[in-house]
This record gives sequence, C-alpha cells and structure tokens, in this order.
Amino acid sequence: MILGMRAPPEIADLLQRQDGVVSRKQALECGCTAADVRRSLRRRDWATIYSGVYVDHTGPLTWRQRAWAAVLDAYSAALCHTSVLPGLGDTIHIAIEADRKVTSRPGVEVHRRTGLQAYVAWNMCPPRLRIHEVVLDIAASARSETEAIAVLADAVNARITAVPQLRQALAARARMPRRARVVAVLTDIAGGTCSILEHRYLTGVERPHGLPVPVRQAPTSFGRKGFRDLDYPDWGTVVELDGWRFHDTAADRDRDLERDLDAAVGERRLTLHLGFGQVAGRPCETAWKIATALTANGWPGPFVRCPNCPPA
Repeated sequence: MILGMRAPPEIADLLQRQDGVVSRKQALECGCTAADVRRSLRRRDWATIYSGVYVDHTGPLTWRQRAWAAVLDAYSAALCHTSVLPGLGDTIHIAIEADRKVTSRPGVEVHRRTGLQAYVAWNMCPPRLRIHEVVLDIAASARSETEAIAVLADAVNARITAVPQLRQALAARARMPRRARVVAVLTDIAGGTCSILEHRYLTGVERPHGLPVPVRQAPTSFGRKGFRDLDYPDWGTVVELDGWRFHDTAADRDRDLERDLDAAVGERRLTLHLGFGQVAGRPCETAWKIATALTANGWPGPFVRCPNCPPA
C-alpha cells in the first residue's frame, strides 16, 4: 500500500498515469509530507531512481519508467528524437530549453532546443516533442540522403504525420540540413511515393528517362482488393517494388502472387517486380527494359537517354 493509510488519493492516480514513477515535487504537491516520502522509501514501497525521482517497486525498470524518470529528473523536459517513435533504440532522448544545464545520466541523451515550450505536447504521457518536429529532427541527423528520405517517406506512409504538417514545421526552421532536398522529397511524397524504393524509382528510373507517369498506389479492380505500387493502365503494365519483400510472411507473399495472377487473367496486365538492385543499382538498364515493355503494349515513347546511360 502506498504510504500506508495516509496516501492522498491524488498520488495513487498520478502513479497510475506515470507508470509508477513520481518526483518528490509532485508527491508534495499531491498532499504527501516529507515524512511520508521518507517512510515510503524506508518501507521499500518506493525506490529511488535519481535524486528526487522514485518508482513504486524495487524491481527492474521498464522502458517507459526509464523515460518518465529522465523527463521528471530534468523537468521541464520532454521525450524527443527516436524516443518518440516505437522500436528505435534503448537510449532515452530528452529535450530541454537551450540555456539549461542538467545532470548527466547513463542511458539518457540530452538535446537542447530554443523555445521548447511551443514544440512539446505537454498533455502526452510522458510529454514529448510533436511528431512532425521529431521526424524532421531524425531526418536532419540522418547519416545519408537515402536515410533521410526513408525517414520522411516511412513516417508519412505509417500515417504518424502528414506532408502539410512537415512542410509547416520545416518552413519555421531557420536551419535544416539538405533543406532543398527535403522540400523536393516532401513534394514527391505528396504525389504518392510511399517508400525509399518508390522515390528511387521516381528520381532514378522514371523522370530521367522520360517514362510516363504511373498511377501510384492504385487500387485493384479485379479479384482480391489491394493496391499496386505503380500502375500504367493505358499500357497494360504494373510495376511492383519489392524492396522490403524479405519482411513479408508466407501469407503476404501468397496474397501478392494472387493479385498478380488476377491482373494477368482478369485485366490482361503484365506485372513486373523490381528490387533494390534494379532500381538503385541499375536504374538506366531498368528504365530501358520498362520502356521496352511499355512500348510493346502501345506506349509511343520516346525513351530518353540520361547523362548516365551507357552508349547505345
């Protein structure tokens, strides 16, 4: 029982909301006395995580409890960077105001931000930077342009944010690495590119070689319901981009094969599957082959040889 029989009801509610983590300041504001706090620690109802930050058990901490502890220890602070997105690392990332100093803690990385208050969703548990700010931060710190594009495309494709919010946040930033490239990528994503491989197809295969613009994420019209990555309905051709095929289950693969069979039987569509090697490794050769398939089905062309294309 928390604090014996003297526990104010507010402290129990707070512990429930904060995954069992509470700060000394919060406990006192809920009506606990300093003696109550000492008694809980002495009886091992609570355990100290950091000075002035406690958890209501003595066992190992969960990730969320570590996150709460980091935020409360450095308050006013908020989760940021990869700690806002699920499954992106064990380190706890927190943001604080740029002019503050906090105690360094193992497993906690501190980011400083001017005007922090305006960028945080303080009603979240724990408080965290707004998701569009987080996505731009991660894209800004990406080690390569390809990684930055993947961050933006994956975030929009997963519907955790949207292009208009990202554009608005980007416009408000005084500094942003690869700004022009990010603006261009957001324009492409708004046009339907939903993955790094789709973006590579757009910028490396389709545009430089004058291929026609396909319908992106086109719904199927025969057989099982689904979506085609790139559909050329006027020329009876479908292109599927299989960059992450190795993550699929057998059921997913079976569904894709059935969709291709439906396209061939019900709509007389040729389905071409491309992987990363064809799109990123051999874009010129792939573009020529796609153009050849489209031409055979009535596309008038012309195929454009880009500066990187080998001699005819």
